[in-house]
Amino acid sequence: MTIRVWGYLDEYAAEREEILDAVDTVFGSGRLVLADSVRSFEEEFAARHGVPHCVGVDNGTNAVKLGLEALGVGPGDEVITVSNTAAPTVVAIAGTGATPVFVDVREDYLMDVSQVAAAITPRTRCLLPVHLYGQCVDMAPLEELAARHGLAVLEDCAQAHGARHHGRIAGTMGRAAAFSFYPTKVLGAYGDGGAVVTSDAEVDGALRRLRYYGMEERYYVTGLPGHNSRLDEVQAEILRRKLRRLDDYVAARREVARRYAEGLADTDLILPETAPGNEHVYYVHVVRHPRRDEIIEALRERDIELNISYPWPIHTMTGFAHLGYREGSLPVTERLAREIFSLPMYPSLTTDAQDRVIEALRDVLKTRS
Repeated sequence: MTIRVWGYLDEYAAEREEILDAVDTVFGSGRLVLADSVRSFEEEFAARHGVPHCVGVDNGTNAVKLGLEALGVGPGDEVITVSNTAAPTVVAIAGTGATPVFVDVREDYLMDVSQVAAAITPRTRCLLPVHLYGQCVDMAPLEELAARHGLAVLEDCAQAHGARHHGRIAGTMGRAAAFSFYPTKVLGAYGDGGAVVTSDAEVDGALRRLRYYGMEERYYVTGLPGHNSRLDEVQAEILRRKLRRLDDYVAARREVARRYAEGLADTDLILPETAPGNEHVYYVHVVRHPRRDEIIEALRERDIELNISYPWPIHTMTGFAHLGYREGSLPVTERLAREIFSLPMYPSLTTDAQDRVIEALRDVLKTRS
């Protein structure tokens, strides 16, 4: 039986009754778009983060895009971020008409904040840290830079639901924060979904117009740009139920990570490290090895599926060649991309399956190519 790098079927079996009840609640409500479930989820997700506003949108990419637009980012502006991220982060920046500007990352895969000041130009409008793989960027110096230069900060929290940095929860350290609820996420829906949280009433108002054609009331457009970018009622109701279990999901992920650390400690695999002040939620369990491709193939032959998050840094993709970055522009990002890969990580991963992964890795790591 194949062990997947991610799976939801065991979790669904355990939660099936509640998930189906969520669907029935929406279908029996008489309202299917921007109704009670979206409103309730927005209130509950905002409360979870200790902020007054949450705006549900249709996916995480648009959470970033609309978040940027609500902060005033548009054509001619620059947004500083990283190349070691999922493509949607940068696709969203480009979608506003702004130009992504990349800084390198540290050995822990997170934005190297010490490089940001040198990347700021008169066109810089926003800093976009990506809280990657389940832990947070070092935010204090980034916040100080933003304040000194009059820049907005939009946190990309797609991979960091529930993560904390010096006690502050991811999503509460910028002017706004974008979340994805894609099924693989720490808090995942049964389809697409996203949200933006903020303490700024003006940003909240702009987001609500942006997700609904630019309208403040039905049929009357008050401003552009506008989008059809609403969180679905069914997904919102499912997310409400799952939000109550978020701490349990995080605890289960941390236990999986603990077992990997224990079972692989005496190998030459480079295991994840938690940065100082961080509380890791292990969205993915990223490890490193110079024989990465050989290891992946060897485990595939044993019916164990691994993944690479992410094999191609954004600045090396042909779709972003116009930005002018060349090989060697971001040396740490490029080096890490040749070695990183992800082990199976999800709350319902059984100990038997994980033991099989650990045993297979240990066996393969003992061999020499």
